[in-house]
Amino acid sequence: WGSMLTKSHKRKFQTTEEELAIVSAKNHKQAMDNPFAYSNEPRTISEVMNSKQITDDLRILDCSRSCSGSSSILLASEEKAKIFSDQPIWITGIGQKTTSASFTKNIPEKIESTRIAADSAYKMAKIGAKQIDVAEVHDAFSVCELMAISELGITSNDKSGEFVRNLFNTENRMINPRGGLIGAGHPLGATGISQTIEIINQLQGKSNKRQISNAKTGLIHNMSAAGTSSSIMVLEN
Repeated sequence: WGSMLTKSHKRKFQTTEEELAIVSAKNHKQAMDNPFAYSNEPRTISEVMNSKQITDDLRILDCSRSCSGSSSILLASEEKAKIFSDQPIWITGIGQKTTSASFTKNIPEKIESTRIAADSAYKMAKIGAKQIDVAEVHDAFSVCELMAISELGITSNDKSGEFVRNLFNTENRMINPRGGLIGAGHPLGATGISQTIEIINQLQGKSNKRQISNAKTGLIHNMSAAGTSSSIMVLEN
């Protein structure tokens, strides 16, 4: 399905091989400052573009790495949270949407479930996409990051490649500061909580070299079943 989404995105939005490679190069670079990341090696754009071809549209460095791992968070009421932490982080918005597990009912260049789930989370949190300071998105494949940031309203589909290129060139870690699934690894069931921990650390100012300046609002995007099911959570400090 990663190959299908990539082919469709390239056809619809004239996405280039280099734009896809920049996603991977960015996330590998950011993973170097994550002590829990699976990968601690930088990857140049050229290395990504010349890595082993898996399908016509996917190279091995365009893919996240399935791995083992675990993660946990403490979820508590407002009253208890203040006992356990002098810096609790609040869940202000949640959204979840499953469209269909059938490709015949989905448009491959879109992740409609993400858009719908994000709209629900934004409405609950009473914010807009432009108020997100830092986000962890589900980059199972390079194209998924481009698609996710578009469906989240952070940029538009036709500008997503340019947006990530700018992040890479300016070393702005707004998207996937811990290295994403491509750089940090994808321990499947543990991934969503790992993403949440990163946003919590960012909002508490505890991300060391990965820290986003003055981060107040963060977002976690997780998806499954070829993007037909998505979950969104908005966190604030």
